[in-house]
Amino acid sequence: MKKAQLPVFAELDLGDTEDCTAKAADKFAGTDNPRHLRVIISALVRSRKREEIDRIAGASNGPELIAELRRRGLQFPCDRVLAIDRDGYPIRFGVYHLTDADRRKLTAWLRLRDARGKA
Repeated sequence: MKKAQLPVFAELDLGDTEDCTAKAADKFAGTDNPRHLRVIISALVRSRKREEIDRIAGASNGPELIAELRRRGLQFPCDRVLAIDRDGYPIRFGVYHLTDADRRKLTAWLRLRDARGKA
């Protein structure tokens, strides 16, 4: 006998598995979220590990925060770096970095934001 699907999940269509965060817009939509701002400023300085993103943002879900910034127009790719964990097993940890295009978008957005603040 087949189990019936819960009504909440019956409407979900898993056919579309395309990563919607992979398509960055031509412009950065901007943000006033303090967590976003802390991560952006730190990423302009250097690449950041996922754990660093959590600590800098003050939240425990860095990948979702990065996904939010991607939905706002940044690419913010994550490179997987080979390492050995504390138990001696090989792992790949994530390191987020801004692309040159991201840096241009952020520079333009910050310039516009600063100009509005002075007006």
